[in-house]
Amino acid sequence: MKRVLERYGNYEKFEWATGGRPLTKTQLWTTVKRYLEKEGFYGDVVVNICNNLISRAAMTINGGRPTLSIRESAAKKLWVEGLLRHEIGTHHLRFHNNRQQIWQSSKVRRQLGLKPANPTEEGLASIHSVLMRKDPSLWRSAILYYTVYKASQMSFCDLFEDLGQYMDDPEVRWDYCLRTKRGQSDTSKPGCFCKDQVYLTGILALLARRHTLDFHLLCTMGKVSHEDLEMLRPHYNPNRTKIPTFMNDLAEYRARLDHIVRVNGLEQWLGDKPV
Repeated sequence: MKRVLERYGNYEKFEWATGGRPLTKTQLWTTVKRYLEKEGFYGDVVVNICNNLISRAAMTINGGRPTLSIRESAAKKLWVEGLLRHEIGTHHLRFHNNRQQIWQSSKVRRQLGLKPANPTEEGLASIHSVLMRKDPSLWRSAILYYTVYKASQMSFCDLFEDLGQYMDDPEVRWDYCLRTKRGQSDTSKPGCFCKDQVYLTGILALLARRHTLDFHLLCTMGKVSHEDLEMLRPHYNPNRTKIPTFMNDLAEYRARLDHIVRVNGLEQWLGDKPV
């Protein structure tokens, strides 16, 4: 977060420089359609563009059909592709691959002793959000982690004021406060919805293994933790599984992971050479 502010001066300049202008609804529809076609999911996913989401986008199952909901106001020209890599290229693709495996059943997951899919699931999706950007700063994952930590100690109002040191825009601060205080019966007291810490936790765990982890297997095995890959290998069914197009060239993919580490100054903690 501090590196972003050092480079851009404030969050608003960072958002404009890396996110670009907002897309119109028509432009957003066209972009989503092209992405679904590219990944081979066009016709399989219902698309819902709205403005009543707490998050920027979400993949859900409605009436038995995978549904992508996108908050129209959050769709920026330079960020929307990353948003689609997050929701379609990671969440939906791993959902599709998971349906080919015996552990799609919760009973089998318990029998195999599988770990929860998170934080691997959201960590991988968050990495893919910034993967192709010129500046892959992990600002959002970091500020979400920070906001949860502070919300556990602060009221909604105090949290809103505290975030002012990082973001001037009151609407942006409100969104972060709302995310982390949702579900609290009394927001004047400390307390938080803590799921938002899984993004950064998952990112760091995966980047630490970026030179040795089988990322193709991580995607094609479906909704599993990176820690369970080897244990599941004898049970794995590769038929009808997919990898995202941005992972076709694994050498380039790993190079981009190294770039994320360097841009965010994580070499000291995660290392900068293959192990």
